[in-house]
Amino acid sequence: MRILLVGGLVCLISQAVWGARNWPQLHGPSANSHADSTELPLTWSEKQNVKWKTAIHGRGWSSPVVWENQIWVTTASADGKRMSVLCVDRESGRTLHDRLLYENEKPRFGNDFNSYASPTPVIEAGRVYVHFGSYGTACLDTATCRTLWSRRDLPCDHWRRPGSSPILFQNLLIVHYDGFDHQYVVALNKTTGQTVWKVDRDIDYGSDNGDVMKAYGTPIVIEVNGELQLISPAAKATLAYNPNTGAALWKLRYPQHSVAIRPMFRGGLLYLNTGFSPAQLLAIRPDGRGDITGTHVAWSVRRRVPSMPSQLLVGNAIYMVHDDGVATRLDAETGEVQWQERLEGKYTASLLYAPGRIYCFDRDGRGVVLKAGETFERLAVNRLDEGMMSSPAVTDKAILLRTKKHLYCIEQ
Repeated sequence: MRILLVGGLVCLISQAVWGARNWPQLHGPSANSHADSTELPLTWSEKQNVKWKTAIHGRGWSSPVVWENQIWVTTASADGKRMSVLCVDRESGRTLHDRLLYENEKPRFGNDFNSYASPTPVIEAGRVYVHFGSYGTACLDTATCRTLWSRRDLPCDHWRRPGSSPILFQNLLIVHYDGFDHQYVVALNKTTGQTVWKVDRDIDYGSDNGDVMKAYGTPIVIEVNGELQLISPAAKATLAYNPNTGAALWKLRYPQHSVAIRPMFRGGLLYLNTGFSPAQLLAIRPDGRGDITGTHVAWSVRRRVPSMPSQLLVGNAIYMVHDDGVATRLDAETGEVQWQERLEGKYTASLLYAPGRIYCFDRDGRGVVLKAGETFERLAVNRLDEGMMSSPAVTDKAILLRTKKHLYCIEQ
């Protein structure tokens, strides 16, 4: 009995350690950019609290993902003709794998603000799933970097280059394709790569201009009254689907397009960002059916709502930083502004929460740390030589920051 108890305790401790170490997808284990560690560094610079710094060739805004001692990122040549995946050792920063996956003779038109490697991978034990939009999706063996399956037959002209990240749900890899010419969601068997279901967007875009049909959203799966819902943001609308079958559940319409920010869910309210021109933040009750636009919106906010940096839901508060650097705290139940202050810089990377702190990263290399609380307080302003477009990741006591040319491990 003593052996069994000790063995069980060791197993629980091991699970806790690996759970804290892993950051398996965009925005972390719970898809909300929350880190549990109370020991993340408050201050850093090129000479302070940098455990290691590793060069990443090419150009890519995808975020790093972590499983045990491996960190994976994707990258591409600036012209999109070469698309690669890299694996870095978590302790040393040494590159373990650097593999060219796809070559494209004539990449399609793209906006230089975006990259050809912006979607973040998703990882689990033994497998990492990398995605470059319609240019290719692949499942790789994490020990060897060998391709287990690959799909290059899912059409979409992303127009401004791809941005939606894949998610894992049970045995499915679910991906958005919201482009100039095609708009749909597809679920692939994660073991074989075969299509399990595919559903075209049922949206009246109000135009034949494909530029207002594109979007870069990443879905989440929530449970409402015992029912699982895939919350799938798109241009002009967010839709909820049955994640197992793709059957439509409800739809909420709005006038904006190019959605990039991930939804948030807590306490029966779902928080949706509507994209560009200008963005709204909507709090809705996701328990309806059909078109719920006129019936299920609890509140909406327009002023200083970001279009690119994803917000944070912390307790009964929402924290957000506008693309132009205005930080805001809202009451999550009412949408009431509790404080609003201007920071330095312009922002694309999503915010990060650790107990008591909000981490904000701008495009010029500043890392601003705010107090998570009812009053505005700036705790630190840090600087690296390069700016950030990708969102941060956390592993144990370290923050992983992907700048425009390097991957940093920031640790006390």
